[in-house]
Amino acid sequence: MIVKGIAILLVEDNPDDVEITKRALEEGKVRNTLYVVRDGQEALDFLYHQGEYVDESKAPRPGLILLDIRLPKIDGIEVLGRLKSDPNFRKIPIIMLTVSDNDEDINKCYDLGANSYIVKPVEFDKFVQATKSLYLYWTITNTLPPE
Repeated sequence: MIVKGIAILLVEDNPDDVEITKRALEEGKVRNTLYVVRDGQEALDFLYHQGEYVDESKAPRPGLILLDIRLPKIDGIEVLGRLKSDPNFRKIPIIMLTVSDNDEDINKCYDLGANSYIVKPVEFDKFVQATKSLYLYWTITNTLPPE
């Protein structure tokens, strides 16, 4: 298998979920660089090279974004809407990775252009497996749009 060398941006405020995601990456032997930001405002700063991310070498354009919904400062649904309405970012796959199984959240995310919506499993092993499958699909099986 050929793993595409893309940057992955994880937007997640829960430190436990960040560690589980990192573990799933390691177990899946996916060697992509993972960047982690903790809230919606930091995600936008990273993507638009603002604040602490003015230096573009610290914030490369991601080929994949994993986005939680319930985030401090700016929630994931607003971040999704902003990115999918911006021609510079609309082609980047955005995967909603969240605990919310609320139909309204699911519909709103798809209406705004989410590429996938995954409800985080409660059980640790199932979460690791779901995350591993997600990475393998989006970094190996799927063909991403050119930058």
